[in-house]
Amino acid sequence: MQISEAQKEVRTVYMGAFAGFIVTGLIWGVSAALGTWSSKNLSIMALILGGTFIFPLTQLLLKIMGKPTTLRKENPFSLLAMQIAFTIPATYPLIAAAASNNINWFFPAFLVVVGAHYLPFIFLYGMWQFLIVAVALIAFGTGIGFYFPDSFTLGGWVGTAVYLLAAFPFRAFAQKQ
Repeated sequence: MQISEAQKEVRTVYMGAFAGFIVTGLIWGVSAALGTWSSKNLSIMALILGGTFIFPLTQLLLKIMGKPTTLRKENPFSLLAMQIAFTIPATYPLIAAAASNNINWFFPAFLVVVGAHYLPFIFLYGMWQFLIVAVALIAFGTGIGFYFPDSFTLGGWVGTAVYLLAAFPFRAFAQKQ
């Protein structure tokens, strides 16, 4: 299987990350809402635990939409996608260190980590558009951490917005390919 064929299958099956962005945006939204109207601890637990289920929930959404949920066995990128996904929990100690210094840095640290994790998606999907999401998340996380260090949920709401706003244009791009 050629790289371009593998990338096209990733774009097609995962709809240009549409379903994943919707699921992720909803999880971030629930987490931000809990932080706004309930407690910081519940908010943190919601993002960490919810994040654990992003891939299975994305597959469920794809199934509900009548779409395939997995790549063909010949596609070498299924392993790459899994390796990229594991970069997030591997950075939890870094996020915890930032949050232990200032609990309000939880969401900004998560934004930076998740933004960096999207850089390999440019190759995985064959979509340069992931650079926009990566840079946006990293820039917002950094900016919120520096300029709004007293706001706990601003980063959560910004993450929610980035994911939900990116979902539809990404799906449209994938459909054109």
